[in-house]
Amino acid sequence: MVGEPLGSGRMERAVSTRRSQRARDRRAESDAGAEAALTGQIIQLAIKVHRQLGPGLLESVYEACLCWELEQAKLVHERQVPLAVRYEDVRLACGYRADIIVAQHVILEIKSIEHILPLHEAQVLIYLRLSGCKFGLLLNFNTVLLKDGIRRFIP
Repeated sequence: MVGEPLGSGRMERAVSTRRSQRARDRRAESDAGAEAALTGQIIQLAIKVHRQLGPGLLESVYEACLCWELEQAKLVHERQVPLAVRYEDVRLACGYRADIIVAQHVILEIKSIEHILPLHEAQVLIYLRLSGCKFGLLLNFNTVLLKDGIRRFIP
């Protein structure tokens, strides 16, 4: 309203809106920090597995060892998680499986291949969309240094 006293309606709503936005921003930053810490912890565990085993083994071996490390770190995870595809109004169980999902937020795709191709990166992005996870890690254990075989994804 024109001529409204400063302490009334419109001004209070504007201040309240700014406070709410700042609170949401702080929560988002806190969530992002927690997720970064989680992915960092997962990467450290994967590096530990790679240092112990080296490159050249089957993906299933790295997956099993990484799951063991996740258990030791008390990180909740699921292995070989089925991912359904939604087409129009139909839910199709097409046989897609995520290698590992950690804390219902991070999807891990384990590889032991010569080179990561765009196809592998697209696979992780599709799995992120199908799973609803917030982050993805593509881990290629067939490298001299694991850091050269890691790709992070945020949908």
